[in-house]
Amino acid sequence: MGFLEGFGERFAIALGAWPFASALLTLPILALLYRRDGRLRLGSAAGAYLAVLYGLALAFFTLWPLPEGTEGPGLTYGIPPQLDPFAFVGDIASDGAKAVFQVIANVAFFVPCGFFARRGLRLGLPASAALGLALSLLIETAQLTGAFGLYPYAWRTFDVDDLAWNAAGAVLGWLAAAQLARLVPERAVEQPPVTRHPGLLRRLVAFGIDMALVGLAAIAAMGSTAGAALLLGADPSMALGLAGLGGSATAMAAFVAVEGVVPWCCDGSTPGGAFVRMSCEGRSRATGRRVGFYLARLATILACLSLWPVPLALVAVPVVGVFYLAAREMPYDLL
Repeated sequence: MGFLEGFGERFAIALGAWPFASALLTLPILALLYRRDGRLRLGSAAGAYLAVLYGLALAFFTLWPLPEGTEGPGLTYGIPPQLDPFAFVGDIASDGAKAVFQVIANVAFFVPCGFFARRGLRLGLPASAALGLALSLLIETAQLTGAFGLYPYAWRTFDVDDLAWNAAGAVLGWLAAAQLARLVPERAVEQPPVTRHPGLLRRLVAFGIDMALVGLAAIAAMGSTAGAALLLGADPSMALGLAGLGGSATAMAAFVAVEGVVPWCCDGSTPGGAFVRMSCEGRSRATGRRVGFYLARLATILACLSLWPVPLALVAVPVVGVFYLAAREMPYDLL
């Protein structure tokens, strides 16, 4: 009963953290759903967010509560890793029902993993079992190392039996999903086509991916510029200024490449658009009109991003939003 009470408390914590984790993961979740299905389905979206809840619950069940103080059980306090794959036999013989319940819990924890692997990720049985084993190994290693060194000691121990039971749970989950597929047939897996008339949400998801790439390029440029300047003997303030200039120049170049050059060469698909299977070009155009289309598109996006020195975004974003709601296309699509 004490185990179950702690179990409920940890689930409550996971449930409280669920909305925040879901908000942080919305962009990758939507991107993956568009990539897989070509459009959003309510069932797929619900399953994806339930998988987030499962991941949180699994983390809290296996690592919570966090330790307090500077000492406790772990590698340096007399609890070595349990590496005997048949130790559960002795545990059952000595502890009886308690040990059996522990085995059942370890299996049950990973049944959803196998179910999501089969139903959501569409993995086969070997891949699903490998996923369960890898996830279990990650958790056991976190327990062994004090959350990968975040704490000065480990407050739980590594148990090789857990790896086997967790993988078995993933297999049972996969089999359950396969049985459900017989009762509720899944849609045929087809390669979704690239749409030339994407909705606003898909456009925003693609744009978010593109801007993430631009940001990563700018950060890499800032770091490399600052490092090179320091190696050449520049003082820290000068290195910081050069890093800012390098980051800004790289961000602008990456923006033009991602939103202009790449889609021009790839039939209207930016990197983010290619991932979510969309093209920004709704129809073919002659070269001159196509140049005008891309210039207008770049100008519109820059206006919607501009907050300095002139806050054009305060006007551009509402105007573009109202235009899309009325016309179901962007202003530059008129060209």
